[in-house]
Formats: sequence, structure tokens, C-alpha cells
Amino acid sequence: MMLTMQDLEAAINHWRARAPARGNEFALSPEVTALARVYALMIFRHAHTLSTDTLDAATRRLLEPTE
Repeated sequence: MMLTMQDLEAAINHWRARAPARGNEFALSPEVTALARVYALMIFRHAHTLSTDTLDAATRRLLEPTE
């Protein structure tokens, strides 16, 4: 499956709503941090899409639809 930048942004926003930043330092949740790393790499590489096969299993699970 190919992941678009828009798909990734939607996943980040989903996890930000479910697990907002906390503490005085406003630390991101582990879920958002994992997705933000992928987002940063896509930007660095000027990639518009990314194969989900290149992601580790934990990160792929964060992209699965939830209720």
C-alpha cells in the first residue's frame, strides 16, 4: 500500500486527538512521535508517497483505521 502525505497527516491528527501532548514541555505521545518521524523523512526526501512495506510493524499499526 502506498501512503500519501495527506494520509499521514490524517493519521497524525487522529493520534493527536486521541493522545494529546502532555506536561509542561508538551511532549508528543509515542504514537505521534513515530508518525512524525515518517513525515519528516518524507519531507526530507521530497517524497509524495511512501510504501507502507518500508515501515516497521508498530508504525503500520498506527495507520490502520480505528473506530
